[in-house]
Amino acid sequence: MKKIKFSILILTAVSVFSSCTKENDAPKAEDNILAYSINEVPVTADYNVGAFYYNFSTFNTAITEVPVVGKYAMTNGVVSPAIMTEHIQQAKRGGIDYFLFQFRSNSRDKNNYKLDSALIKSFLDVNTANLQFALAYNFSSSTFAINNNTTNPAYLENDPVKLEQFFQDILKMTTLMGNTNYAKVNGKTLLYIMNAQTIFSGNNPGIYTTLRNRLSALGIQLYIVGMQERWSPPARYPHRYQGCVDAIYHQSYSAQLNDWDRWWLLPQAMDQNWKYSKNYFANNMGGIDYVPNITPAYNWKILAPTSANPNYPRTDSGAVYKKLCNVAKMNASATTRMILIDSWNKWDEDMQLEPALSYGDLYLNITKQQFKKP
Repeated sequence: MKKIKFSILILTAVSVFSSCTKENDAPKAEDNILAYSINEVPVTADYNVGAFYYNFSTFNTAITEVPVVGKYAMTNGVVSPAIMTEHIQQAKRGGIDYFLFQFRSNSRDKNNYKLDSALIKSFLDVNTANLQFALAYNFSSSTFAINNNTTNPAYLENDPVKLEQFFQDILKMTTLMGNTNYAKVNGKTLLYIMNAQTIFSGNNPGIYTTLRNRLSALGIQLYIVGMQERWSPPARYPHRYQGCVDAIYHQSYSAQLNDWDRWWLLPQAMDQNWKYSKNYFANNMGGIDYVPNITPAYNWKILAPTSANPNYPRTDSGAVYKKLCNVAKMNASATTRMILIDSWNKWDEDMQLEPALSYGDLYLNITKQQFKKP
């Protein structure tokens, strides 16, 4: 009996020892889908880089960074000629191809439209360096008083007056679109539409087809890039984009980040999301293209001092921004090579590419190195 017990003990020990020396099949950190490095993507041909130029009235007193041009205001939407001239020169140094200016509804939001128009005029009045520019129609469903209520929707086309106002808002910009410095994509006139997912309609393709036809009658062929909100799945709004836009961009994933898991491996999280979204748009929504959108940095605490959300600071000499540039290159269209940077000058969230006294031309230099051939 003792021999049997001893034999069982020996067999148990051998079994335990064998299991300890056997390779562990449990999941490991390196098995995670985000466990990879972002490698440098060589630039074999220039990318087409746009920077969103924001309109603001005064320089927020909570902003600690100081622009190289000095703190400035935009009284009634106007930027002084000296400052705008310097902005254009800085953008040229940084490899920026065009500034992107928003315009709001002349029909339903006239005061803000006037501010937007004054800013665009400030640019055009001094643009002797021939920097390109493009327009982004900042559509607002609340301004148009439309909704997507499941029981009683108020669609845009249900009100002929509102629908015509929508068309007239864009038709009013055709003079600007005819400017020799207006940006084009594959020979077509570039138009961004912000909040495109909120153009509530029972027939979005019909609205876009009419818009294209009315501009085509004026000799303008549109290349439309529609915005989708950040971190939203690509299959959420096919009815708002398919048969409507040529490309989609997301609101910046590296701005207004409120998820620590995403923050921890932000470049990898963005890369995986963009890869999936880009493939979905191309393969399931009629070949829609994709435009990556990146932000140099982000600071919640300027507008929300008590925020506990993760910041994306400027304490790394631009290291994360370089990774985001490479993620953008990895997911850019092979045909248009478009990249959007949000923003040129959104100082109240520390999103600006514009040079500051503390970091100089650092982010301009990174941008040019990452997106233009040596």
